[in-house]
Amino acid sequence: MSKRPSSPNAGGTLIKRAKATPPPSTQIAISSANEDRNKGLIRTVARTSNLDAPIVSLAGAHAGEILSCRFDPTGQNVAACSTDRGISLWRTYAPNTNYGLLSSHAKAPILDLQWSLFSSLIYSVAADHTLSMTDVTTGQKVKKIRAHREIINAIDRTMASGSGTELLATGSDDGTVKIWEGGDDAGKQAVATFDVGCPVTSVCWSADGNSVYIGAIDNEVHIYDLRKSEQVSTLLGHVDTPTSLALSPNGNFLLSPSFSSQTIVWDVRPFSPSSSRIHRVLQGAPAGFEHTLLRGAWSKDDGGKRAAVGGADRMVCIWDVDSGRILYKLPGHKGTVTSVDFHPKEPIILTGSKDGTMLLGEIEAGLSV
Repeated sequence: MSKRPSSPNAGGTLIKRAKATPPPSTQIAISSANEDRNKGLIRTVARTSNLDAPIVSLAGAHAGEILSCRFDPTGQNVAACSTDRGISLWRTYAPNTNYGLLSSHAKAPILDLQWSLFSSLIYSVAADHTLSMTDVTTGQKVKKIRAHREIINAIDRTMASGSGTELLATGSDDGTVKIWEGGDDAGKQAVATFDVGCPVTSVCWSADGNSVYIGAIDNEVHIYDLRKSEQVSTLLGHVDTPTSLALSPNGNFLLSPSFSSQTIVWDVRPFSPSSSRIHRVLQGAPAGFEHTLLRGAWSKDDGGKRAAVGGADRMVCIWDVDSGRILYKLPGHKGTVTSVDFHPKEPIILTGSKDGTMLLGEIEAGLSV
């Protein structure tokens, strides 16, 4: 067999082609299925936050499922609680250190937490029926209260209108919501008790701090007036249990995911154009069969134009609330996404999952109001 003759112009030498220079890491190829494929674009991706990278993983602190995670009011810190009975504290920005781990903080899984609005305290509730107040600067518990007779599922806080006092609301499987005074001088006796009559899954304060929205397993959202100490209204529309409640930054709308995989946005303004007060019904975040209390959130950098809820599909769904359109389906987790929160100042979303990790993700900046 004869060899292929060499090219007469090659001169018997091997010519090495120069490699193409790869595009910078800040460039991305953009194409559309609806356009001519020859009309591809290369554009620079503009960073929208001060994160060290567009996606940052916060992992290694928890051995169990993360059930709640939240930014502090400044956006500089993140706290998460877990079924491993611990609370972890992280820096939002580089080097994203896990600077605190409060292990064995309760005798049972810690189900929810909230940062204080004015002090260095974190409030947390657990399946051992306790409410704990912890100073994050020292890691020491300031107070531990046996607040309910059953598992406490949710907690929210507000600054009482005009009084300068921080109030807490806790909701429990014992069918009650209790109101507590927060801060260093908090007492161990509840300020008020609302008897809902069935297990409570979620609580949320109104913007003025005079009312509490309460989600329960009767598929209703109950509205209790703190001054009257009685129920004044009910929001009807869910066909299954609401899993969490979150008030929009302007105080006009209430977000409530449910076990039916429907997320309802309620119009809670004093005078609503809708008799049912249902502003939008959002689809796209499956609740799954595990009956996990999925915690939703509103964007803050744009005044609440977007809302987010995690799902059993291991993704986070972000909607444009006015249109109901899905803006993002964010992957990255290996388990159900149990909790989401938006940064108070930048377009950053925080997600926590049953895989024991959290992700900080940069999204496009919203249009501020």
